[in-house]
This record gives sequence, C-alpha cells and structure tokens, in this order.
Amino acid sequence: MKHRAAVSLLSAGLALAQEPSLSVPLTVPAGAPLRLYLTKRIPRRLNAPVEAKMLFPLYAFDREVVPAGTQVFGTVTRLQAVPRAERTKAVMSGDFTPLHLAEVRFTSMRLPDGREIAIDTVESGELNSVFPTKPPKQRKQNGQTQNDGTAGGGKQFVKDQINARVSALRSIPDTVRGPDKKDKLEDFLWAKLPYHPQFVRARTRFDAELRGSLDFGSATFTQDSLALLGSQPSGESTVHARLVTPLDSKVSSQGQVVRAVLDEPLFSANHQLVLPAGTALDGAVVSVKKAGWFHHAGRLRFTFEGVQLSPEALALRTAPPAGPPVPAEERTLQFRTQAMLKAAESGGAPVKVDGEGGVQATESKTRFLGVGVAAVIATHSGLGDSKTSPGGGTSQGRNSGGRVLGGGSGFGLIGTIAGQFSSNASLGLGYYGLARSVYFSLIARGAEAEFLKNAAVDIGFNVRKPADDKKVKSGGADHN
Repeated sequence: MKHRAAVSLLSAGLALAQEPSLSVPLTVPAGAPLRLYLTKRIPRRLNAPVEAKMLFPLYAFDREVVPAGTQVFGTVTRLQAVPRAERTKAVMSGDFTPLHLAEVRFTSMRLPDGREIAIDTVESGELNSVFPTKPPKQRKQNGQTQNDGTAGGGKQFVKDQINARVSALRSIPDTVRGPDKKDKLEDFLWAKLPYHPQFVRARTRFDAELRGSLDFGSATFTQDSLALLGSQPSGESTVHARLVTPLDSKVSSQGQVVRAVLDEPLFSANHQLVLPAGTALDGAVVSVKKAGWFHHAGRLRFTFEGVQLSPEALALRTAPPAGPPVPAEERTLQFRTQAMLKAAESGGAPVKVDGEGGVQATESKTRFLGVGVAAVIATHSGLGDSKTSPGGGTSQGRNSGGRVLGGGSGFGLIGTIAGQFSSNASLGLGYYGLARSVYFSLIARGAEAEFLKNAAVDIGFNVRKPADDKKVKSGGADHN
C-alpha cells in the first residue's frame, strides 16, 4: 500500500516536472502613472524638494511590485499659470497674486526594504484632489468575502470596494464638510491679501507618468495556472483601471473612441488569473451633454465592448505546448464584452455615476449658503453709522464691523481698508460681493464632466448572452 502511494506521488511529481513552463517579464511599462500624494506642504517655487508616497501599489502582470506607501522623491521643475477663468475670478476678489500650479518631476523611490530605485517621470501638475486623512470604513458583510474582483461576497462587497478606492481619489470637497479645515481656512485668509505666498497643500494628489519602464525580473507559469487567461470575466466582476483617453463633456462627441487600461490584475473566484495588468478595454462615448447656464451640469456616458490582452499575456495565451511562441505579428487576442463605468476620479468638479454608467458633474450645495451669507453682509455693511440729527446730536455709532465685512466680502483686504473710509464704499463693495456670489453660485454655467488622462476608474462587467459572446477572429481562427 505504501509502495503504491509512493509510486503515485513520484508519478505526479514527474508529470509536474515535465509540464512545460512559460516565463513572462515583470515590467511596469513607460506611461504607467505613479499615483502619489504629498507628505509635506511645499512652496510653489522652482527646485523646491518634494516628498510623496504611493497611494496605490504598482502591478506588473499578475503581482504587486511596488507597494502602497513607498516613498517617492522629486523637485518642482516648472510653474504653470492657472487657467484664465480662475485668474479672473481671483482678481475680481481682490487677489492680484500671479497664481501658479506646481509641476513636479520625480526621480527616485525608496522601497520598504530600504532599496533606492532611480526613476524618471514626466513633469506632472498637482490634481484637484487630496488624499483623506481617514479613508472611509467598509461595511462588514455576512458570509465569506474574497479579494478577487468578483461578486463572491455579494454585490454590496463589490460596491464597497469601488467606493473605498475612488473615495481616496475624490475631488476636493467643500470647505464646511471637507478634511483639512485648518489648511483651507489658512488658504482662504491668504487669498484675501492682494499679494501672498503660494503653497501646495500636504496630501495633494499627483499622477506622475513614467518616462521609461521599470524592470522587476520575471515570473514562471505553468499552462494549467493560465487556463482562464484571456477568458470572459464573470458577471459582476470589477476591474481597477485608468483612462488613456481624456474626456470632457464640453468637447467630447458621441461615438468618440475610449480606451482604458487595467492598473491591477483580475482573478477568478479560485484565484486564477483572468486579465493581467495592462489589459486594454475599448469602448465609445454613448451620449454627451455640455454644461449650461444656471448650473446645469455636464453629462457623459461611455461603455466598453472590447478587451485586448497585453503583449506579455498574448505570448503566454498563444504559446503552443512545446516550442517557441507564435510571433507577435501573427497573433492577436480580442473578444467582445459588456462593461460600464462604476466609479471614477474626476479631473475637475466631483462626478456622480448612476446605475447605467452615466456620469454627471456635481457641485456643493453649500454655495447657496455662501449667497445667503453674502446677502446678510451686504445688508448690514452700511447700517449703524453715526448720523447727525437736526439738533446737532448723533443717533447711532460707527459700524466698523459692518464696514470690515462688507469691504472684505467685495474686494478682500483692499476692500476692507477702503470700507473704513466711507460707509458708501463699504455698502457698494458689500453688494458687489453679493452680486459676484449670485453670479458664480446661481447663474454661471455648471461644471463639466471631465476626466483627465490616467483618471482612475472602476469598470464593471455584465453577463452577455451566449449569442452575443462572439470572439473577434484573427487570421481565420477564433481564440477561446
């Protein structure tokens, strides 16, 4: 009996040893973004040193090669003027500082084990988002859950994974509800001065594209371990990806081609690789609507219908049982699918994604509160000043507080000083501030739905009917 068991084990070992193995390089390609956040506030000044950390890990094929939290270092290499509309709005508020955005080039990273790696990134500007001090908590689920991109733990688990990832990349929220109230208050007060220093706030986000690839060796796979490579993802699977195609509801058009690339691999329920990092998803804009006056927000909707494997995955997927792999120019592997947006990081105003993948820009409701505060300040900015009565007396005292608020609301520090010399000036500046608040909060055009290149998106797959699940033929043969 023992002899038979030993023979069986020996036979299994020989069969495993004889099974051909396939090798794939573990390379992070050029153009892949490092998703970073600043660990310290930096001045908007050339050659200022920059320290940041990886917000999300880097993946090569099927595994993590650079963990989240890795330190990255660089310098401010260029200052770029803010858009004209933003500059005009600042001047209208009494801020004459030549406002700039800092562009940073990152040159090295320090891995958790202490190793230093030289890197080179494209100069990247600060994004309109911050990394929160306390990421949102995920809901606890009944039953067993799994971190494989499928809905094995239920739809709510998948939804929580999406929300947890994208909320870490959310656009800067309003001053009342958002994090870093102290920093925001400091920025607000600085902006009231006609000239002031400029800083990039700690935890500000950067997406820095690699100029060259990063090599992390290679990995060996057996054919059995790759049995599901390049197959149709199961229903309710969700992938973490980045948009290669920038989109904007102001300029994008219906039918525009859209491409996304997987940032992380997708595994099956039993942890077999389905789609590696670097897999491309191809789709198109289904509908688009520009933003309109009176804060009618811009809208976009795009879906994905095609999947194309990376060159490394193709080399494994089309390799014969023995012998060299099929040359790249003689093989492709594409298949049709149905996938739509689940969540996304916006390039401007925050966006809301509906159940059908449609995207609409959103704006903070506290802008209405701002209009109300401006109205109160305007109505009180000229009240309470002393007036000479017919008998030679005065009826009221000087309204210094109202003048400060009225002048400051209209034109910052300059308005505050001007308001102290004349109640009429204070009153005029107070109502000027009210008019500006009404225009920008109620009348101006709404925000556009905008996605920058490399915007983080979560894409969910749907189950296609068998009749629709057709492979795209290449060279007269189907690839399953």
